[in-house]
Amino acid sequence: MKLLVTGGAGFIGSAVVRLAVSRGHEVINLDALTYAACLENVADVAESPLYTFEKADIRDRAALDAIFAKHKPEVVMHLAAESHVDRSIDGPGDFIETNITGTYNMLEAARSYWVDAGKPESFRFHHISTDEVFGSLSSDPDVQFTETTAYDPRSPYSASKAASDHLVRAWQETYGLPVVLTNCSNNYGPYHFPEKLIPVVILNALAGKDLPIYGDGSNVRDWLYVEDHADALLLVAEKGALGRSYNIGGENERSNLELVQTLCAILDEKQPKAGGGSYSDQITFVTDRPGHDARYAIDPTRIRNELNWRPSVTVEEGLALTVAWYLANETWWRPLQERHGVGKRLGTG
Repeated sequence: MKLLVTGGAGFIGSAVVRLAVSRGHEVINLDALTYAACLENVADVAESPLYTFEKADIRDRAALDAIFAKHKPEVVMHLAAESHVDRSIDGPGDFIETNITGTYNMLEAARSYWVDAGKPESFRFHHISTDEVFGSLSSDPDVQFTETTAYDPRSPYSASKAASDHLVRAWQETYGLPVVLTNCSNNYGPYHFPEKLIPVVILNALAGKDLPIYGDGSNVRDWLYVEDHADALLLVAEKGALGRSYNIGGENERSNLELVQTLCAILDEKQPKAGGGSYSDQITFVTDRPGHDARYAIDPTRIRNELNWRPSVTVEEGLALTVAWYLANETWWRPLQERHGVGKRLGTG
């Protein structure tokens, strides 16, 4: 496949780029290189003849048209988005412009290219989204998000992603654009930008700082290892049914407190504190995020039954791999800690 990946220098996008190139796919990485992007994320494949980088903003329609005309992709994998909930609370405008208007521009550029190319049957537009569009679940373990769960976004971020999902479906229904959609649970793993919970906990622990947990730590998330997610995304891009949406989950529900305690135990084993004691001694409870959803959990039955996909690791296994990666890659994460807003409490309302 010849893939156009938007946001390919970001966390999930770069995992897709690395995996796609390793499997012999030709990849065009389109990224604006905003604060959370990092070309070091794709350094392993940057010299491959299968890889091309295009610096462009999805809000720039003319640039998108030029890239489609130049590279003639068979599949679009649209991951470019503003994604940090806390930042969306402080500054929702960027989320509206990028996630909604940017997706509109991508759809129109893709539609124009597809029509001009004679509507090839092999073309598809794969929109990558989040389970946060479904809102918040009760604590009942038998209740999970399915592909038919009603949308109920609670933050500016999730509202902007819900809007982008609706646009993609509308472009299929109105114009016949061949699309597939995926909604994923919380990702973690190597190259995770150090403003999200797991890298914050790892790096704060190593620095002897407080490990902040919102509220009482009871909020539950389903954790998905990013390399498993990349595998699922490529599978959907190749074999997913057109017009279909697929929920991708790690089948690993943990409360935030349980997650942080697990991270501390892994760090205690892999890099014991010089003065003794446990990193869990640094856990601190802080004022909760406004509108903090209580629980997310994905029912992955559709992707498991239709495409035979399952996650390859438990959350404990994935966290151990993640901690080991951060311990070995200080030269990657250290400079990123100097970027705007990183390491500061955001989204207090």
